[in-house]
Amino acid sequence: MRTLPSLGAAGAAVLLTAAVGVTATAAPTPPPAPTPQITDAAVDKAVARLDRTVEDMMRRTGVPGVSVAVVHDDKVVHIKGYGLRRTGESAKVGPDTVFQIASLSKPVSSTVVAGTLTDPEEWDDRAVLPGFSLKDPWVTGHVTTADLFSHRSGLPDHAGDLLEDLGYDQAYILDHLRLEPLGPFRASYAYTNFGFTAAAEAVARAKGTSWQKLSADTLFKPAGMTRTSTEFSAFAHSPDHAATHVKNADGTWSPRFVRDPDAQAPAGGVSSTATDMARWLRLQLAGGTLDGKRIIPADTLARTHLPEIVSQPTNAVGTTSFYGLGWNVGYDGAGRVRLSHSGAFELGANTNVTMLPLEQLGIVVLTNGAPVGLPDAVALDFFDYAEHGTVSTDWLALAASAYATALEPPDGSTTDYAHPPAGAQPARDSAAYTGTYDNPYYGKATVTADDSGALTLALGPEPLRFPLTHYDGDTFSFMTAGENAVGRTGVIFADGTLRIEYLDADHLGTFTQR
Repeated sequence: MRTLPSLGAAGAAVLLTAAVGVTATAAPTPPPAPTPQITDAAVDKAVARLDRTVEDMMRRTGVPGVSVAVVHDDKVVHIKGYGLRRTGESAKVGPDTVFQIASLSKPVSSTVVAGTLTDPEEWDDRAVLPGFSLKDPWVTGHVTTADLFSHRSGLPDHAGDLLEDLGYDQAYILDHLRLEPLGPFRASYAYTNFGFTAAAEAVARAKGTSWQKLSADTLFKPAGMTRTSTEFSAFAHSPDHAATHVKNADGTWSPRFVRDPDAQAPAGGVSSTATDMARWLRLQLAGGTLDGKRIIPADTLARTHLPEIVSQPTNAVGTTSFYGLGWNVGYDGAGRVRLSHSGAFELGANTNVTMLPLEQLGIVVLTNGAPVGLPDAVALDFFDYAEHGTVSTDWLALAASAYATALEPPDGSTTDYAHPPAGAQPARDSAAYTGTYDNPYYGKATVTADDSGALTLALGPEPLRFPLTHYDGDTFSFMTAGENAVGRTGVIFADGTLRIEYLDADHLGTFTQR
């Protein structure tokens, strides 16, 4: 699950959700305490145009299904589904249709952890998961739940995600984070689904239960979130769920992939509905209470809304963006805190939540299409109109551009493996490449040849099999697959080793022949 760089994944929208109503010039003296500025009438007008906004953006993008809820002053003032649960079928999206919410799971999970604590300072307790360690023993001995929930542990960006793509389970991935190189502890921000997951699992283990049961007992059941779960099976077996869709080359959308995020359940594995997420929004805006009942302690929840680290020193509008505990945290020109998070599965989901606590106003947008910016744009458009009575820009164009840039394959190769060079050197006999290769991080790789000499690379525990295409000399290529696919990547054989280029960003991608 890749998200906008330095934003918080796909939590993916610091760049975008910080933009409404922000001025870049700092006041020379401390400003007065912010006060509410959005009237009930302004909210009503913004709500009244939501149908048109959503339907227009669906028409422009082709995203098949959307579900939206708006909460204001502890009331659900808009809730509606739009479009289809699955292309080619007639079933409509409704408020109770279950969506995979991807990284919007993170603020939901931080709510769960807040519900287990009795003091905000307990967020700074060590994250102790049996057997879990990082490359630096000192960091292992000091890393806290807050460090891992705010992505400041020093783990590199999206550490462990490629292991998940290859089919490794949660236990294997968390165990192998100890081999990842570390950046500066508490002084660098890098978005890591599995660092976040390690901390959440540590909290559950300390309570003597599973993360799934802890989430249900602490938040979902008390808050009446009856269709919300952290288990993929619950989503897949729901009779009213939205299939994930990707865009085809001809501009149509189809449900070609299934994304099982159980390995990173706390970071990206929640599924929910607009109805349930509206209840969660009400709880957030009410400081942990819902329908007059205290669900989450106010002070431990409030800690999740505070900035823990700078995620962008200078964002697109010239201000600073922060990450809290599962939340993107920003401040506008009036001094109001704006909390947001996006979720994105490139295999077919995109979501957003944005709220202004001072205004007691929040919106959640769930979609069943790969990230093209629609949920972020709906939220940005809604708040822009509510605050200013007009829309200042084409938010869909801006969001789509931001996602397109962010989701480009990462740098690291300038080689066009689909087109071998003129005068390419021939490969050696297939026996020169076949065999089993070991890697301490990615495990075993096996290269086999068929009767014609064509090579196949096998990776992962199942394993996954990738036909190799010759490029030049001892260099081959294959098409990557999964959430973090980058297209065609190189496989370079040399001196009893093979190096897989897209696995080598952190210099962990070389395998040694047995």
